[in-house]
Amino acid sequence: MTRAVVATGFGGPEMLAVVNADPGVMGPYDVLVQVRAAGVNPADWKAYSGAWTTDPTVLPMRLGSEAAGVVLMHGREVSGVQVGDEVIVYPAHGAYAEQILVPADAVLPKPASMSWEKAAGLMVAGVTAVHALTATGVGAGDTVLVHGASGGVGAMLVQLAHCRGARVVGTASPANHEYLTDLGATPVAYGPGLTERVRTLGTITAAIDAAGTTEALETSVALAPHGRIATLAGHALGAKLGIQLLGGGEGSDPGTEIRMAARHKLLRLWEAGKIDVRVGATYRLTEARRAHRAGIDGHVTGKIVLLP
Repeated sequence: MTRAVVATGFGGPEMLAVVNADPGVMGPYDVLVQVRAAGVNPADWKAYSGAWTTDPTVLPMRLGSEAAGVVLMHGREVSGVQVGDEVIVYPAHGAYAEQILVPADAVLPKPASMSWEKAAGLMVAGVTAVHALTATGVGAGDTVLVHGASGGVGAMLVQLAHCRGARVVGTASPANHEYLTDLGATPVAYGPGLTERVRTLGTITAAIDAAGTTEALETSVALAPHGRIATLAGHALGAKLGIQLLGGGEGSDPGTEIRMAARHKLLRLWEAGKIDVRVGATYRLTEARRAHRAGIDGHVTGKIVLLP
């Protein structure tokens, strides 16, 4: 048995509990990992919020889709993975746990110089950003508007856009402008007058929304070519506006192939020093409620990570 975080009902972080759970029966192509850190992402709290489903049969719901840890065991058909290897796990199901059982193809080697916290926070934000930049065709010479640029995905969008030779204008609260400047973006405050403030910074050739606000989407539509606008968070309004919907949810492009292919590329970029994972806060597994509340309230800049 292993300790794991589950949602016992639909609602807010008060629905989270730590329980004893069975990691599962190992198959020939599976790997058992001792989790050292697990990444926290907005999809984790949206999953039990009631926004996507209220089907009681999915409860109790295991949470977490990315982690980093040490290989404890592996199935007889697994090659290239040894007991004791330090690995990154993505995609995973139920990564908020002390141990997780995953298919071998979800395991990647962790760079020796990468901390557990950074390793656990790289993949979801990284592959999501790659998907969004690919869908909007961002490349050299572009100026891309990124809404929610100081969040986990936003920060990765800024860095990866720069890797592609693009300039980034990023929206955030004034308190996070120094952070965005450090990442390499031109910061702009959201709020009334956003469209005009962005307009003064030059022509926007693509826009990616990681904030999900009406303001973000309306500003994007006003400034960027319609075919080069995507939202990761504002799917309801995005559908009405006819822009690209990316990620989970009805009518959205999950980008599965793009995201899976991006994993090794992200590791190479990290090892080359071209991207970094900004860890904003860490919590113990038993503090999952606090971690989710901090994420929902927007009180953390960068990634939130759980430590079993």
